[in-house]
Amino acid sequence: MKTWREMKRFPLAVRLLLVNQLGVNTGFYLLIPYLATHLTENLGLSAAVVGIVLGVRNLSQQGLFIIGGSASDRLGARGVIIAGCALRTLGFALFALGDGLAVLLAASVLSGVAGALFNPAVRAYLAQEAGENKAEAFALFNVFATTGALIGPLLGSALLLVDFRASALTAAAIFAVLTVAQALVLPARKVEPSGSGVLGDWREVLGNRAFLAFALAMVGMFTLENQLYLLLPDGAREATGWGGAAGIVFLVGTVANLSLQLRITRSLKARGSRGRWITLGLTVMGLAFLPSAFLPGVVPVLAGALLLYIGVMVAQPFVMELIPGFGRPELTGTYFGIFYVVSGVAAALGNTAVGWAMDTGEQGAAWLPWVCCALFGLASALGVAWLHRLGALPASPAPDAPAPAGQRSRA
Repeated sequence: MKTWREMKRFPLAVRLLLVNQLGVNTGFYLLIPYLATHLTENLGLSAAVVGIVLGVRNLSQQGLFIIGGSASDRLGARGVIIAGCALRTLGFALFALGDGLAVLLAASVLSGVAGALFNPAVRAYLAQEAGENKAEAFALFNVFATTGALIGPLLGSALLLVDFRASALTAAAIFAVLTVAQALVLPARKVEPSGSGVLGDWREVLGNRAFLAFALAMVGMFTLENQLYLLLPDGAREATGWGGAAGIVFLVGTVANLSLQLRITRSLKARGSRGRWITLGLTVMGLAFLPSAFLPGVVPVLAGALLLYIGVMVAQPFVMELIPGFGRPELTGTYFGIFYVVSGVAAALGNTAVGWAMDTGEQGAAWLPWVCCALFGLASALGVAWLHRLGALPASPAPDAPAPAGQRSRA
């Protein structure tokens, strides 16, 4: 109930974007985790072809975040969000209706491009509309995203009792509803020209050394968040011998997120600089992997999952709050887009290292992937602490100057 009361403090557009993120993650996670199984078991595709289909989707999204961010700045975030959700509706529908490789590749490209469009645009729009309450807005955003990531797989499992097409069509329907809601509710905002061309905007952002250093420092956050879908579920399954143990990891995180996220963000926002709290969050995320490195059993895994979620709750809202502060308001979308490209590529390399550590650990060093993740988190924490010490991070907003309820910041 407190979450819903907090939502009412924000404009209708922000409230819709929060519910939108719940729907986006629900639709995504009820389909994508089961896509590889559908391609291999139902369609009989080889592992190599499945890798191509999944890789095309990931590449289309990660590689084009910068396009979505620039489009948000130049065309307005509202239109880019709507276009992205419409494209994902079409892409997920194609997964349901087509079995040929060409159709599957088209579906992958469309769903990936869709994410590249609306992910930076949603965050830019949220940052602009939330005014001085960015941290709280992104805290709520995290709550709704985490809840959707739990609901999605549960709903997907139920729909798979019918068949995969039921899952794909349900996911497409969710995005279709979101598209219509955005078109009806999101207000259009005047787009301020950046004063240069697209390439000029990119050069300006890429020339911001403090921003690029911050984005690279976030490799730990993104790499460790991804372990919620790789190392931690694998550890839970190994500890219990039960394939469904991964669901307990998500349940622990969702309950903690709903209970603590807003309290943590509000408490820390009033006590010190953002760089300090991001450093603390990354440190907690790194330490979350040490219990399972040295202690057997499911309890260390669940304790680590809880610590990881707490670390994310501490760091992530302030990370999102700081990104627009690195540059001009006219380039907010571009900053978000490039941030996700840089950190996404870095995190992909980090995940490769974790995967190697998992394979190597099977030869008698089971602690290796856990320690590897701990080092990623601590290295990122040191990177942010160093930037904070140098004064390279944007100044934190004054804690005693909250925006009035319903305030809107013009794009």
